[in-house]
Amino acid sequence: MTSYTNIALGLKKSREAYPYKRAVVYPAGRDRAGRVLYSQMTFTQLDRESDRLAFGLERIGIIRGTRTILMVRPGMEFFIIVFAMFKVGAIPVVVDPGMGLGRMLQCLEEGRPVAFIGIEKAHLLRKIKPRYFKSVKHWVTVGNRWFWGGYTLDQLLAGPYKLYSHAKTTRDETAAIVFTTGSTGPAKGVVYTHGNFEAQIRQIQEYFRIEPDEIDLPTFPLFALFDPALGMTAVIPDMDPTKPAKANPRKIIEAIENHGVTNMFASPALLNRLGKYGREHQIKLPS
Repeated sequence: MTSYTNIALGLKKSREAYPYKRAVVYPAGRDRAGRVLYSQMTFTQLDRESDRLAFGLERIGIIRGTRTILMVRPGMEFFIIVFAMFKVGAIPVVVDPGMGLGRMLQCLEEGRPVAFIGIEKAHLLRKIKPRYFKSVKHWVTVGNRWFWGGYTLDQLLAGPYKLYSHAKTTRDETAAIVFTTGSTGPAKGVVYTHGNFEAQIRQIQEYFRIEPDEIDLPTFPLFALFDPALGMTAVIPDMDPTKPAKANPRKIIEAIENHGVTNMFASPALLNRLGKYGREHQIKLPS
């Protein structure tokens, strides 16, 4: 008997359980006094926006099984795009920009992508280095589209809201391809199935005893995707995720204190920097 599952189902469940709870919180700037201004989306908003985008992706040919390069900064658009892709059954191909330009381009080419969703700088890169993107047929710009054609994210989000029925993906079906940095050898494309994601969510829930009022600070964008499926609020930190060892500890502490963060995922390099700063300034984080 075929077993169906889709990581996007977790978002649907979170919307049903906590419709008005914050799903994603993002630092959008600062006021004159230097206080952080936050942008946020509830689980209902995230589910509706990703439904809307799922229809848009389908409309231009990004469908079930379409390998799609994703080069978008952590933030609202990142969450909307990835969950829309899961809903249609498209496959995000994610590369860590921290691995360096040459290696990154090689990984993108090896991913055999058919579609490309990225910010303006990413599209500029593929125009400068076209030979690495020969297999790509569909282009979507997050931001302003200039001379490179394709569609904009805003165009795909346009139109009235309709409920989207997610693809009936199987447990063994590829959900995402994530390239490692290659710090211990050649960069490798790790295949995640929908079954992998479902098992990881279940293990995280059980092992860390995740409660409904949890607030997470994920410093690695891909791991942030588990939060909506777990019913957790994801607070996106003000940092460059490709350079965790250079993160400003004051900004990390600021986010923890502003939102009462209860969980944090970070690399040893970032935690070491944060710990040293906290010890030197006698800062404690009771939440």
